[in-house]
Amino acid sequence: MNYQIVTDTQTLAQACEQACQKEAVMLDTEFVRTRTFFPQLGLVQMYDGELLSLIDTTVIDDVTPIVQLLQDTSVLKVLHACGEDIEVFQHHFQSIPTPMVDTQVMAAFLGHGLSTGFATLVNEYLSVALDKSEARTDWLARPLTPKQLDYAAADVFYLQPLFDKLQASLKESGYWHNAMQESELQVSKRIRHHEPEKAYLDIKGAWQLSPQQLSILKPLATWRYETALRKDLALNFVFKEVDLLAVARFSLTSARDMEKEQCDVRSVRRYSAVIANIVRKAQSTPEAEWPQKIDRLVDLPNYKQTFKSLKDEVNKVVKDSHLAPEFLASKKQVNQLISWVWRKNMAPESTPDLMQGWRKPLLGERLLQKLN
Repeated sequence: MNYQIVTDTQTLAQACEQACQKEAVMLDTEFVRTRTFFPQLGLVQMYDGELLSLIDTTVIDDVTPIVQLLQDTSVLKVLHACGEDIEVFQHHFQSIPTPMVDTQVMAAFLGHGLSTGFATLVNEYLSVALDKSEARTDWLARPLTPKQLDYAAADVFYLQPLFDKLQASLKESGYWHNAMQESELQVSKRIRHHEPEKAYLDIKGAWQLSPQQLSILKPLATWRYETALRKDLALNFVFKEVDLLAVARFSLTSARDMEKEQCDVRSVRRYSAVIANIVRKAQSTPEAEWPQKIDRLVDLPNYKQTFKSLKDEVNKVVKDSHLAPEFLASKKQVNQLISWVWRKNMAPESTPDLMQGWRKPLLGERLLQKLN
């Protein structure tokens, strides 16, 4: 397994130019994400079948060649479990790999679970046991050790023969286009749209609050989200979610009261004055402007019976298709369909996963008929 370490734009441009001549290129990223809002990129791995490059983006000023490769629609980009990689590409390069296929998704169409790991597939299809001991290493540390570099290189070196075998099987079974379609769907879900004013809807337990309490939680959650973005801090390193909920529930306006409710002391000392001002201002919000109470789907009449009925239909299709049930229709996707019918009047702009692409004829239309 030979590879080059790329630390300058000229070498990067040459590697990307060569990759652009290929039908497909293997990609992976290594990053660190502990206290930050955005992933911190340490390395990009690229393999075009001939040249394997470990690209040290921490020392390269101009990454335009990577951007051009990502946007080159004539080259298929192959990744495994691409979710977090998509966030990395979007944040660091303002681009996403197009077109792209995910080998984890490909494997799912061949009967594997949706979360099957790379090492597991490489072992099964290539009879190679990968060393995953560097999975949690510090990819921002320099210099990277030979063991770290070998680990990173292996992730794209073995990705190509794995991709070739999975693609051959998918084309034989007729699932290849479905895999491409599903990969595009997964990418669209991971593209991040920053909507700070809706951040309160993602707070666990927000459904327990009254509209008046939500009128306090909403600006608090917006402030926390915007602060996290500005300082590049993980949300809970600004102010913990459970503490934000307590402040909104009890309209806390003093550091003393916040500490009594066991809010994180360091965050209280840093932000109590700001939070108190937000709470006081929110308390004067007219009732007509309070957010609506958050109604959970699970609390609606007949939900449990309806969900069970739909899940029974899913299991019937699972037996015929041999697809893993959580891949064919997860609980979240079934709930998405129910919500679309019960709450959204089947609005086209909110079309659920089960009524799109390959799932619609295989399962979605069947579930919709039963739901109606």
